[in-house]
Amino acid sequence: MTTNAGETGRLEDAVLTRAAQAGDVAALGLLLERHRAGMRAVAVSILGPGPDVDDVVQDAAVTALRRVGDVRDPAAVGPWLRMIVRNAGRSLLRGSVAFQPLDDLHVPSTDAGPERWLEHHTMRDWIWEAIEELSPALRLPLVLRHFSTHVTSYEQIADVCGVPVGTVRSRLSQGRSKLATALADTADAPHGDTARRTRASRVEAHETLAAAESGHFGALLTERWSPEVALLRGNDPVGDRSRLVHGMECDLEAGVRQRLAHAVAGRSLVIWEMDILNPADNPEHCPPEVAWLMTLDDTGRVHRLRLFHARPSRATNPLLPM
Repeated sequence: MTTNAGETGRLEDAVLTRAAQAGDVAALGLLLERHRAGMRAVAVSILGPGPDVDDVVQDAAVTALRRVGDVRDPAAVGPWLRMIVRNAGRSLLRGSVAFQPLDDLHVPSTDAGPERWLEHHTMRDWIWEAIEELSPALRLPLVLRHFSTHVTSYEQIADVCGVPVGTVRSRLSQGRSKLATALADTADAPHGDTARRTRASRVEAHETLAAAESGHFGALLTERWSPEVALLRGNDPVGDRSRLVHGMECDLEAGVRQRLAHAVAGRSLVIWEMDILNPADNPEHCPPEVAWLMTLDDTGRVHRLRLFHARPSRATNPLLPM
């Protein structure tokens, strides 16, 4: 590439990046197409040929969507995209996927002015509005992969969803593709306040745990959750409200406590990721963390709950189906 051609490419990248930061999903799509070959080359250099290359490039595309507002030098978006692929590839080799939760993304300093805050929150709300357009089968794997902190590997997502790993890969691929379409379809639609919804969900999580510790877990479920609430293992119902209450009471009697670590809140799907505090005399009673994966009904009440431990425990948790 000649110097003039290279400079022209940087100028075009800058224009497209600024448009993407302003919410133009077509501009982001053009950026990804312009740099897909370079992104793929980086993935191949780290992982070698294979299906993981496509997965890492697709994951990088979603990360770029979420973080394009952080690009400081729009003309240097190409190296930025390749850096995302490089980090994702190295994380995959280490056996972990270091996706940054949406709520923990870098938020520009207030010195940058209120317009940067508005950009950040508007982009986040737009992404979540588009996610809500996906079918439940595609939404759950995508949210776990990109917005949870502990349930991100293909194997973990497969366990949660009760499907083979190959199905998870397929659903993630379909979900990413449909997300791009949904973003375009919802660009001009009103977007909910994701920050407000997440703050409210954190409050609800703390209230739920407090109610449990004070012996009022059953009363809270009756008041706030659907009367038809079901505990699922994969896609199969394995318990009802009484099973949930019994399991929580058993854990509390054993001295186990939970503390909220991270919350993800959409209109139809909520995830609470909890740290587990085991009693000093039985430190391995439960694994160190658990995710509450809750599907909401049309009224906003929990009607399906999956509980997932990222690591196995030597003891049996009464809340978890065997």
